[in-house]
Amino acid sequence: MTDPTGAAGGDGGVATLEESPVLEAVSISKSFGPVRALRDVSLTLRAGEVVGLLGDNGAGKSTLIKCISGTFQPDSGHIRMGGEEVQIRNPQAARELGIETVYQDLQLVDVLDVPANLFLNREIYRKLPPGLRWTRVMNKKQMLREAEDIVSRLQIRIPSLALPVEDMSGGQRQSVAVSRAVAWGRHVVLMDEPVAALGVAQTQSVLNLIRTLGDEGMAVVCISHNMQHVMEVCHRAVVLYQGQMAGDVPIADVEPRDLVDLITGASLARSN
Repeated sequence: MTDPTGAAGGDGGVATLEESPVLEAVSISKSFGPVRALRDVSLTLRAGEVVGLLGDNGAGKSTLIKCISGTFQPDSGHIRMGGEEVQIRNPQAARELGIETVYQDLQLVDVLDVPANLFLNREIYRKLPPGLRWTRVMNKKQMLREAEDIVSRLQIRIPSLALPVEDMSGGQRQSVAVSRAVAWGRHVVLMDEPVAALGVAQTQSVLNLIRTLGDEGMAVVCISHNMQHVMEVCHRAVVLYQGQMAGDVPIADVEPRDLVDLITGASLARSN
């Protein structure tokens, strides 16, 4: 078996990855009417591994992520977790399996603060005496403590957790969305272009956060169009071209131009 371990770029060093896959998407195909968005695409994820999912617009990247996250149902193929086939019929089923997704729109509630967004639809309630169990009171202190622990562990810089997220910078908002994924994603975090709309400093902050996720043993997938970012934080790159697999390569073994060839289909043209 080929060793899937690769050296992350920059100061990431060499990650030691478990051989047993956390998640396997096997021969996934998906069509929308006459358009075949995915054709027999496979993706394997391992704990502690950051995978860059690359491809031009329309290559099928977001469709693959949505098939894994339960937003779409594949027409054929299957998904395994821990070696066992699973049915992911909706996003809630994915979350119950420990798969969290950070979409480009972040899905935050602007008027709520950090703890409220982290625990959105998963609120913690106080234990009340038997006579009062007909009502529910949120345990905001516990939610705040747990939010503080998560933010501290991930080394996220936010001026105040009590701020509504609408008053935060783009990088801080992105960090809140990632923190929520980390809080609930026991195994896999999927990210759809997490730094697409951020400035330089904010981008670096989120890239550091992605490194931290891998260091903590999460399997991470990042859709990206930025070769530098992929080389900096990813261990492996999976490239799609017109809905098909174009390549699955360790970052340590390739140069940016090799990835560009895969993205544009130049490598496939030469092989034919």
